[in-house]
Amino acid sequence: QVQLVESGGGSVQAGGSLKLTCRVSTSSFSNYCMGWFRQAPGKEREGVAGIDSEGSTSYADSVKGRFTISRDNAKNTLYLQMNSLKPEDTAMYYCAADRVPYSPTTGPRVVAGTLLGVDYWGQGTQVTVSS
Repeated sequence: QVQLVESGGGSVQAGGSLKLTCRVSTSSFSNYCMGWFRQAPGKEREGVAGIDSEGSTSYADSVKGRFTISRDNAKNTLYLQMNSLKPEDTAMYYCAADRVPYSPTTGPRVVAGTLLGVDYWGQGTQVTVSS
């Protein structure tokens, strides 16, 4: 069973930065499309950012220009650099994995920051931004 383990969450003041890390226990990580989701209390889970197996990235409008998703295939690790954090970014952040790699046949696997297919979820890491 593939496991996703997030870390890096915490409490920061508005305008601050955090970097989330997701370590994935699979040797096939480079073939996976990956994404970050978040869920605030009383709200639905939403896609924040995604990166496909080719390295193409996509972001939700609410985080464009502030968040950067990246991956290190040699370390089986996904990252989310979050800058200029706002109180509305407060949420539980989840790492997600899609086993289907991008190809011209499958088409985009990430749209508007949302990973379209999720096979595995992490347990989440809390991000709290105070004003």
